[in-house]
Amino acid sequence: MIAGSVSVPRKRKNVPAVLTEPVGRVGRLQLEYAKRDGRTIIARSHCTTPWHLLPPIYLDDTGAAYTLLVNPSGGLVGGDRLSIDMSVEEGAHVLISAPSANRVYRSEGEVSVQDITLTVGPGAVLEWLPEQTIPFAGSRFKQTIHATLAPGATILLWDAIASGRMARGERWAFATLENDIRITTASGAALVERYALDPATNLGAVGLAADWDYVASLYVVNDVVTPEVWSRLETRIGLALDEEAEHVLGGVSQPAVPGVAVKLLAKSAPDLTRILDVLWAVVRAELWSLPPVAWRKY
Repeated sequence: MIAGSVSVPRKRKNVPAVLTEPVGRVGRLQLEYAKRDGRTIIARSHCTTPWHLLPPIYLDDTGAAYTLLVNPSGGLVGGDRLSIDMSVEEGAHVLISAPSANRVYRSEGEVSVQDITLTVGPGAVLEWLPEQTIPFAGSRFKQTIHATLAPGATILLWDAIASGRMARGERWAFATLENDIRITTASGAALVERYALDPATNLGAVGLAADWDYVASLYVVNDVVTPEVWSRLETRIGLALDEEAEHVLGGVSQPAVPGVAVKLLAKSAPDLTRILDVLWAVVRAELWSLPPVAWRKY
């Protein structure tokens, strides 16, 4: 090469263009539960990264399938689109949780999305009790949980959101958070919870929740349970909330569909866990005469 000249690389012929991979992962989890010989089993399953499924465990003689859903990646990044499609066939009983919180990491623009579709067959029971979602500072998260119930089906649905990583001083510092919960009964009537939060704007401010660290909802719906049972359950839950009033702010009511709806604010993760255990035990005793669950997640 002559001094002072510029070397220009020659173009290579027949080299295909390199396509940039889209940001984020598309992870799908599909589960079908069925009742066989008095025990609920997974009749069919399929999952793609990052979802991982642990086999059900059986903690009592009811035949209920206790299942932990695992995301080994530790959480969602911007651009992730995760989905769960679950069906519980007639007469089956399933309890779903996770071994750890659902973390949503900071994103410069892409939204992390989680779509959950639940179908509960006639006389079946689904107890949906995941760990809380922790939106990191700067994160963008959108979640939908849509459940459809057949006649006589029961769903107990828990959903909890943390204000952020409190140990790092992150409280209500996420960029955006959208949540859409819909429970539709066999008659077509629906219970709906929907909100969109953007703490940086007046329109999307968190309001009263700003003084607390956790927001949670508990819904129990069944279209054949008598109104007397729902009234009794409402009273018992109200008394339990009163006993925890120092650490938890909560309210209970009967929604437009047959069931009860509970809204909660908690000051700490132990407070949130304790009140969930109390309310869960009340529901199981009232609806099914079953004891509390001792569920180890490790």
